[in-house]
Formats: sequence, structure tokens, C-alpha cells
Amino acid sequence: MKTALSIAGSDCSGGAGIQADLKTFSAHGVFGMTAVTSVVAENTFRVIEYQDIRPDIIGKQIDAVFEDIPPDAVKVGMLSCRPTMLAVAGKLREWKPRNVVIDPVMYAKNGAPLMEMDAISTLIKEVVPLGDLITPNIPEAEKMSGMTIKTHDDMREAARCIFAMGCRAVVVKGGHFDSNAGDATDILFDGEKFYEYPSPRIDTKHTHGTGCTFSSAIAANLALGFTVQKAVESAKAYINTAIIHAPGLGKGNGPTHHFYALYETYFREKENV
Repeated sequence: MKTALSIAGSDCSGGAGIQADLKTFSAHGVFGMTAVTSVVAENTFRVIEYQDIRPDIIGKQIDAVFEDIPPDAVKVGMLSCRPTMLAVAGKLREWKPRNVVIDPVMYAKNGAPLMEMDAISTLIKEVVPLGDLITPNIPEAEKMSGMTIKTHDDMREAARCIFAMGCRAVVVKGGHFDSNAGDATDILFDGEKFYEYPSPRIDTKHTHGTGCTFSSAIAANLALGFTVQKAVESAKAYINTAIIHAPGLGKGNGPTHHFYALYETYFREKENV
């Protein structure tokens, strides 16, 4: 069985963070493990507060995983501050894992900050060069590149800029474009070519944890042996299905349905018994 490790924050409401990552790994048939970086008290409409885990405990969690069940892929999510970033970067350099997907989480879906803005330079210098793939949304890509992104050409230029920071590939996600901007197109740059992944824009508020879910789906696909291009393509289809069939929970931006395809298959088989 393939394995994957999520190094990320904990979302007590279950729609984002390590909870979303574990559900996504499981939905892909991959055994998931975690190293918690922050504990976030949040729900679908607000972030109440978060508390960072001590850097040495973050490192020991990562050691515990690698010394026993080395992961086939690693997804890195919420790293709220410089000490956390340095702890994670140090362990990634020490263990040298394959298939590292970094989701530079800066904001919750409701706009609440989840990364100290003065730590972005540390993210760029210490963490980004360790990634096989970086998955920023448009606001995150703007912060990292120093650009304003209004068009697909801007997305490509931002991807080039982030790629130059030392990672092996970048996918800039287009879901944050204005709802009148047509399809939601993600753009992947692997250092040589651009690949576009358009999909019809889904009219819903239930998008809590979509960034976490998308990046962990890519990590799961890489663990399963997919190429980067195929891993992104498959993850895009997976997250679209999860959004379309969101269960409608919560007062705000509700969670997606991580197991929709699995449940549909199970219940269909039960009906035919």
C-alpha cells in the first residue's frame, strides 16, 4: 500500500487541514499519516484562534513517521511562522522525501490569515526550494511573486517567477478569479511547458478546504506513481466532484464531499445485492 504524510494544521471542523488531507488520501487508496504544525479553532465561517505546535515536537512527529513508515509522498500545508517553517524545512532536508507537494496556506476560506506575512520570505527561501510542486491560489501567488494577477498570462508569469525560486513545478489555481471570468483554469508550469486545466466554474459557497484537498490529492496521485501532469489532472477532476456533491454543512463555506465516488460505488453495489 502506498503512503503519504501531511505536514499541516488541524481543522477541528473537519473540512480542511490534516482532516481533509487524511480523507483525501483514504479516498485515493493511500495510507495517510500526519505531523501537526498548528491547532486551529475554526469552523465554516470563522477562525477563532490557532496555536502553533512547538518546533521540536513538529520535528519529532516527522521523525516518528520517517523512521517507521517512510511516505511515498509528502504534502506540506499550513506553516504559520518562521520557526515552524525552519523546523519543517530542516526535516525535509534531513529525510529527503520524494514527491513533496507544498500548499502555501496563507488565508482561511473566510479570509482570516493563517501565516504571518513577515514569514513569506522564509517560506520562499527555505521551504519552496524543497518542493516538487507548489500549489498557490491567486492571492498566494500574488504575495509570493509580488505581482497583480488579472489574466491567464499573469498566472503564467507568476508561475515562472515562483518556479525560479527553486521548486520543480508550480500550479497556479484559478478559482479566485472573479465569478464572471468564465471557466476556473489552473495552470501548471514544469520549467519547460505550460499545461492548462480548465473546468466550468461551480456556483457554490461550499469550498472549505478545497486547496488542502487539491494538493493532497496531487500528493496521493504522485505516491501512486502518476506523472506530475497526470496527478494534477486527476486531482482537478477529484476536487470538482467533491465540490459539486458537497453535503451542504455549516453556516458558511461548507466542506466538500471527499468520499462521494467511493460512497456512490458502495451504495450502488449494495442495491444490486
